[in-house]
Amino acid sequence: MGHLITVATCSLNQWALDFEGNLERILESIRIAKAKGAKLRVGPELEVSGYGCYDHFLEGDTYLHCWEVLAEILKSEEARDMILDIGMPVMHKTVKYNCRVIVCNGKIVLIRPKISLANDGNYRELRFFTPWVPRKVEKHYLPRMIQNITSQTTVPFGDTVVSTLDTCIGCETCEELFTPQSPHISMGLDGVEIFTNSSGSHHELRKLDTRIDLIKAATAKAGGIYLYANQQGCDGDRLYYDGCAMVVMNGEIIAQGSQFSLHDVEVVTATIDLEDVRSFRSRVASRGIQAVHTPAYERQDVDFELSHPNMDSDTHLVPSKPRAPFYHSPEEEIALGPACWLWDYLRRSKTAGYFLPLSGGIDSCATAVIVASMCRLVVKEAAAGNAQVIADACRLAGGDKDYVPTDPAQFANQIFYTCYMGTSNSSDETRTRAKNLAKVIGSYHTDLNMDTVVTAIHSLFSLITGKTPRYRVHGGSNTENLALQNIQARLRMLLAYLFAQLMPWCRSKEGGLLVLGSANVDESLRGYLTKYDCSSADVNPIGAISKTDLKRFIAYARDEFKMDILNEFLDATPTAELEPITEDYVQSDEVDMGMSYNELSQYGRLRKVERCGPFSMFYKLVHEWGQHLKPTEIAAKVKRFFFYYSINRHKMTTITPSYHAEGYSPDDNRFDLRPFLYNASWKWQFSRIDKAAEHLEKSEASTSS
Repeated sequence: MGHLITVATCSLNQWALDFEGNLERILESIRIAKAKGAKLRVGPELEVSGYGCYDHFLEGDTYLHCWEVLAEILKSEEARDMILDIGMPVMHKTVKYNCRVIVCNGKIVLIRPKISLANDGNYRELRFFTPWVPRKVEKHYLPRMIQNITSQTTVPFGDTVVSTLDTCIGCETCEELFTPQSPHISMGLDGVEIFTNSSGSHHELRKLDTRIDLIKAATAKAGGIYLYANQQGCDGDRLYYDGCAMVVMNGEIIAQGSQFSLHDVEVVTATIDLEDVRSFRSRVASRGIQAVHTPAYERQDVDFELSHPNMDSDTHLVPSKPRAPFYHSPEEEIALGPACWLWDYLRRSKTAGYFLPLSGGIDSCATAVIVASMCRLVVKEAAAGNAQVIADACRLAGGDKDYVPTDPAQFANQIFYTCYMGTSNSSDETRTRAKNLAKVIGSYHTDLNMDTVVTAIHSLFSLITGKTPRYRVHGGSNTENLALQNIQARLRMLLAYLFAQLMPWCRSKEGGLLVLGSANVDESLRGYLTKYDCSSADVNPIGAISKTDLKRFIAYARDEFKMDILNEFLDATPTAELEPITEDYVQSDEVDMGMSYNELSQYGRLRKVERCGPFSMFYKLVHEWGQHLKPTEIAAKVKRFFFYYSINRHKMTTITPSYHAEGYSPDDNRFDLRPFLYNASWKWQFSRIDKAAEHLEKSEASTSS
């Protein structure tokens, strides 16, 4: 005889400190779960407050308002006849914890604080919270507002599990899944059959398989049902939380939600037979031997059962079948993740749209195509009847209450503005490419020459100093050449913000525009950008994406979005067009940088992901590139990279907030913490590299002779 249960997990697009909106999304997820017959609902990490509150977690108000939201949930009809796993911060004995509150039938069963806190990469949980001690359980005295609702004075606080009439439930929170001694191991050996994981995990290219593999592995050996909930969307900063709520049993995926979505609430349910877990575990005798020696968890008994009341007689109640995991290609991830992030940022900032300086190069092209992808998603969701998307699109389009976006290009024309800012150094090719791309996407496009503004700055400087700087091709020094390039670049930033403020007004529309940046991760790493030029913007959807990945994305979009114009961008040589074009000279990015984009990607991963200093990077590259380059040539490349990286690191302190997509992002704000004043000679390190390169070449010479 089976024990069929229906369980629910969800992805919610929560927003930091949006307590009213967060409450409504939580209640809606519970209503959907109930309608699908679920008796257990799991929500994302810190769903009540939103995960990205950061230093607001140090404020007492945040904890007060979380209890107020929980009070509304406890009083609601949604909290009846169901077990709810709700994420929120809790202060216990004047210490702050990242917690899960388990609720059953309007009463609090327990509060489970997080044991292993995320404190690397983008995460700084130890700044706000204290990790709990495994197996420790104390009494927590509830606020009076909660006591008045539940008639409870204290509840258990700590590492404990829930025993229902038919099964046992244990909690594991986000980072705890990634640790070597994950709680699900000991909980599973102690008889816990359902593991709930409330997570706040962000998108990174090619990362989802790591998460899925860990969740599958959690139950492949120990057996059990794993419910994974995650936040989805932009909750106020650089991260996009990529949902993908899952139900996994005995190492197999039973249900999987979307990774990228414009839905604020997505609930994933599955019907599962508890006997399948028990049968799976009993097949390995050694598991039983380990279970006998495992210390028991303190259990909180609940007079409640998850089993379907008519499971024996209801022949229409069918267990969910295992399915293969679904993954997007990296190109699809770029098309979807930044597009969803831009949509959340646009609608929540209450601005009128986006403004993009469109240069005719592949980087601003990629940014424009991501906005086009956003418009396609909006139209698709509107056609499916997504009321929130329709309401947001209606506001952006001017407020016509009957407006429903039906064409991506038409919608883009309402909210997306592009501008080609040419000078005498610009080519007809880039101007034409920008114009044609804007036409295909549907953006409201303007084309201007800014030579009069550039000349005015030149004239002012000459008037004040009596000196007239010249470009290098006209006999000027490197200092003059760079200064003249930077004038153009910085004026483009000034014009971008001017047009962003006034272009809606020119069309009799309300509000201003957000300026989009288009510097890619490799250029930021090398510092190949002008401080306070068009890389300075409000947000940048490609700032943590490599040039290599951007090219692959453009090739994908050419076919998927049927944009033949993108072929011209793929074939074009990357150029800043800040110097005069002559018969024998055309400016090239890779020539200017002294290194290729492919090399920059490799330097970036070695520096950040593999944590290599100059000497370690040299030795790794000797073994990778040694077949076609001499050690001294590799040494020169590594030293050149670290020199330019270090003299330009200060630019990262003011870099535009970018969508986080890559593990080697140089974002100085939170992810890549480094000094911005280096000794750029790296005298000790470079000396060691030179000695090692010389030794290696001598060894190779003696071996070959």
